[in-house]
Amino acid sequence: MTTPPLLEVQGLDVGFTTPDGRPLHAVRDVSFTLRRGETLAVVGESGSGKSTTALALLRMLPGTGRITGGSVLLDGEDLATAPEDRLREVRGARIGMIFQDPMTALNPVLSIGRHLDEVLRAHGDRDRTTANGTGTATSTDKTADGSGNPGRSESPGRPRRPGNTRRDKAARRARAVELLRLVGIPDPERRLDDHPHQFSGGQRQRVLIAMALAGEPDVLLADEPTTALDATVQDQILTLLGDLTRTTGTALVLITHNMGVVARACERVLVMYGGTVVEDSPSSAAPARPRLPYPAALLSALHDEDSFAGAGDH
Repeated sequence: MTTPPLLEVQGLDVGFTTPDGRPLHAVRDVSFTLRRGETLAVVGESGSGKSTTALALLRMLPGTGRITGGSVLLDGEDLATAPEDRLREVRGARIGMIFQDPMTALNPVLSIGRHLDEVLRAHGDRDRTTANGTGTATSTDKTADGSGNPGRSESPGRPRRPGNTRRDKAARRARAVELLRLVGIPDPERRLDDHPHQFSGGQRQRVLIAMALAGEPDVLLADEPTTALDATVQDQILTLLGDLTRTTGTALVLITHNMGVVARACERVLVMYGGTVVEDSPSSAAPARPRLPYPAALLSALHDEDSFAGAGDH
């Protein structure tokens, strides 16, 4: 029996309205599926609709942007038509997002601990299903009465918003320390009180990943998470994301320009051009058999190592 997809996007259309009132179609008829623990790369040139598609999944489109057609099914629930209060429950708790630039994404006047505390207060604790999607509570997913029954059947996965008691604050701080340790920040207890300017670019990216993981999302959207980082730190972040998807069962959508990242970290690749999907294939097959001109041109821009092997001999 085939397990149904965790996320199923069908015929997604996204439009904007220009200042003079004309419609602008940014994304047309985008469809793809994502299973638990799967890693999907979305590649394409700037303006191809990659980030717009990701923002549309959470209905966080800027300005006049809105979904004009299609559906976004998360465990069968259509987020494209869900009310705003339901979307607030989904954002962060079911679908998390790592935004593009780690150097500007954090508030410079807030400590790292305050950043994480705000996320934890917003999303609280929720009864996460097991990685295979059975809905059975694990030993760490027990409710307050210790029964292990997820409960709250009227809203599965709904977060419990903690109060502001001393116990709640201590629990949130302990969880924040745990998250920083999870993403490889040394001495997390002390670093919680530091501010963004005291962190390197790679460390800030790790903080953003920790914030995205705070709600234990089922789907993680990573929008160019390694673009501003040097090659060594980029490799560390990709390794971290890969380890997290394997250990937590979180599905990952990785938006990138870098075909090397695709080969390194992803199982499937979605190629976008002009707001549409022009290729959807396993990442191992994409370099060998591009079906359309744009993917072929994208791959032709890669260096052929063999052609440089004897360059020093001439």
